[in-house]
Amino acid sequence: MTVLLLGATSDIAIALARQFGSKGHDLQLAGRDGEQLHILGNDTKIRYNVSVDVLELDALNFESHQSLYSSLAKKPDIAILIFGYLGDHEKAIHDWSEAERILNTNYVGAVSIMNVIANDFENRKSGVIVGISSVAGDRGRMSNYLYGSAKAGLTAYLSGLRNRLFHSGVHVLTVKPGFVRTKMTEGLKLPPLVTADPEQVAKKIYSAIEKKKNAIYVLPVWAILMLLIRSIPEFVFKKMKL
Repeated sequence: MTVLLLGATSDIAIALARQFGSKGHDLQLAGRDGEQLHILGNDTKIRYNVSVDVLELDALNFESHQSLYSSLAKKPDIAILIFGYLGDHEKAIHDWSEAERILNTNYVGAVSIMNVIANDFENRKSGVIVGISSVAGDRGRMSNYLYGSAKAGLTAYLSGLRNRLFHSGVHVLTVKPGFVRTKMTEGLKLPPLVTADPEQVAKKIYSAIEKKKNAIYVLPVWAILMLLIRSIPEFVFKKMKL
């Protein structure tokens, strides 16, 4: 099978490329950094003896998404949306350009490319779509509600897409990793007990695809934590500083 990784230079994507490559899957690596993509592509090709194609993807260039996908000589069997942008929340509160980038990268750009893929998979009546969302979308918090609201939208989109595509034999998986040790979170103080490594995320995604899971938290503890956070009454929650 052929796996398309959208946002293929992130730490999670690199782990996914190695996970799927080690299982003999051909890869299509899409992202903005052409140099890094070719380095990853060559390494994966040599390491696992699989076919690897590299293509440039700009999440914010919505008009290019259809032509980019149409240009693929071979359409993927599995498409995994990985790209995202945490951004600077304090800056985004006052600077619309930062807020716009957070919202467009995490939601609008994601929906734009996945709509294209979903239509193809629906016509073919097969395929797997994986979207990496976030626990930040489970409830809005003052510290990151712009990012969280975009991820909440993405989670709802994936739920609706799963409902739609089930009837065509296409499976949609929602992944909520929680904290992950990556370049995006570098410098943040992450609690070790609730923080995963990219390799853990990749293995969980691979397993969830095999088992046809609908939605997963990479670390089970997050399911408990978010259940507790969602259960706090709003009149109490609004007074908290989270």
